[in-house]
Amino acid sequence: MSAGVKSYAAVDLGASSGRVIVGRVGPDSVQLSEAHRFPNRPVRVPEGLRWDVLALYGGVLDGLRAAGRVDSVGVDGWAVDYGLLDADGALLGNPVHYRDARTEGVAEKVWATVPAAELYAATGIQYAPFNTLYQLTAARSTAQFARARRALLVPDLLTYWLTGEQGTELTNASTTQLIDPRTRDWSYEVAGRLGVDLGLFAPLRQPGDPAGTLRPEVLAETGLSGPVPVTAVGSHDTASAVAAVPAAAGERFAYICTGTWSLAGLELPAPVLTDESRAANFTNELGLDGTVRYLRNIMGLWLLQECVRAWGEPDLGALLRQAATVPTLRSVVDAGDGAFLTPGRMPERIAQACRTSGQPVPGTRAEITRCILDSLALAHRRAVLAAQRLADHPVDVVHLVGGGTRNALLCQLTADACGLPVVAGATEAAALGNVLVQARAHGLVGDLAALRRLLTRTQPLTRYTPRGDTGRWRAAEDRLGTR
Repeated sequence: MSAGVKSYAAVDLGASSGRVIVGRVGPDSVQLSEAHRFPNRPVRVPEGLRWDVLALYGGVLDGLRAAGRVDSVGVDGWAVDYGLLDADGALLGNPVHYRDARTEGVAEKVWATVPAAELYAATGIQYAPFNTLYQLTAARSTAQFARARRALLVPDLLTYWLTGEQGTELTNASTTQLIDPRTRDWSYEVAGRLGVDLGLFAPLRQPGDPAGTLRPEVLAETGLSGPVPVTAVGSHDTASAVAAVPAAAGERFAYICTGTWSLAGLELPAPVLTDESRAANFTNELGLDGTVRYLRNIMGLWLLQECVRAWGEPDLGALLRQAATVPTLRSVVDAGDGAFLTPGRMPERIAQACRTSGQPVPGTRAEITRCILDSLALAHRRAVLAAQRLADHPVDVVHLVGGGTRNALLCQLTADACGLPVVAGATEAAALGNVLVQARAHGLVGDLAALRRLLTRTQPLTRYTPRGDTGRWRAAEDRLGTR
């Protein structure tokens, strides 16, 4: 290995797969290589939809074995879901999947004690039926919950199994709807009014904090030589991805983190807690270095992933080429509609949404794919425009990171819809952010601005210039009644 270059293992868990990626970081270089990828297949059991967290942990161990010698390990993953531990630290069953139906109607029960407007003013978190607060409320009457002495968010749970030490990383904790984004600490008032025992959660950690070292049993399982430190990163994958937005110094930018979800918004120094922001369903999640991720959750490429699954996994490249020949905005759906949240029969549900709204019904796979991509671009437009207005924070460019950067058609449509240039890059944004926070904690990278300067020098970026005016996109919004 070159002098001054260190290796970091990023455990990056997504809703459909996990991977261990090795990042080699030097003073003027960042190189990623995938050590191991493994599926994340939720399982439906009689009591509901569950994550197979033991299989995920096995995949992590396999990945660390394949990674070889590393200077640190960091874990990021999706938000809101958690595992419950008993008094001995043993897991009480597989974590419940956020798409499980147990939280139906729970929000209204919470709001009867803390009205929705007060809850938003205190925590800044948008309404989603699967927020951790609603999951905890739904679980409260169960025998499992009665035995629980600790709740660990999924990345923290895997970190605990790797190290034997428990903590609650702040960027992910901010999605629970139990953190005050102004103090960056627990909202004791909300928890107290709702009877949530904050003692269930381990002490808060900041990105960059030490999170222990790999246990001897983990070293033996992976063949690594210890000690290997584990570093807290932005354990919410979106926090890591936003940290890896390759924005130039002083650039006024919006970001869209694309994958199963699209997270579109702004990086701000303070939360936006107005009632207008709540009505627009924007969330204030915490990021690195005192920042706030002011964003809206959009259903994202989940819509296309579910269609591709229903179609028997056809060649995606060919499907996208065919979709590019379909006329723009022939049919669109509201990509933020909760009707698309659950899995199954996605092509039929999209067709039905078009039929119900009086639009042409997409009949071919290419037409359905184009409907999805146009709809996502339209949702990106709505979020970027609304965020600027609500935060009084104009932007000049949109940075699109994550898996969607591979989809040139989606990138171009997003530029067209927003009427702004789109810079697509940092395809492995969450892993990059994970690796670079570890490198920063070990003195190899400077502050957030320096981290991004390193990214702009080392990552391939593609710029998409908007075509035409945005009038037809405004008309499509009017068609859906979503402006």
